[in-house]
Amino acid sequence: MRVCGPLGWAEMNDTGSASEVVADPLAWGDTVVARRDILTSYHLSVVVDDALEGITHVVRGNDLYHATSVHRLLQDLLGLPAPIYRHHRLILDPQGRKLSKSIGSMSMRHLREEGCMPGKLRRQFGLDSPPFLP
Repeated sequence: MRVCGPLGWAEMNDTGSASEVVADPLAWGDTVVARRDILTSYHLSVVVDDALEGITHVVRGNDLYHATSVHRLLQDLLGLPAPIYRHHRLILDPQGRKLSKSIGSMSMRHLREEGCMPGKLRRQFGLDSPPFLP
């Protein structure tokens, strides 16, 4: 199967306008999309799920920026629509690690339930300055 024409995606910027980003799926080399021990990879699952759910805008952390090239390639090969993407900087804990369920980070919901106010959380995570607030 061949991809016809340039491949890219619309990336929303800090001002709310979109610019075109050229995809570079070859930078990933061979990407596993399925194995015997897993039915499908994250990459294949997310593009199919987004299409089935009618997702038009995807907001993710910068840690998944480069994976978007693989996702665009899969969307193109499968004839699926391409959403508009927005990649944001990661929210880090005091040790500089991204907040993550896999390392047991507290969720934003848990922090709110513990009484943390939104303004305090924005300051704590460095989200109180542009591009996060207008």
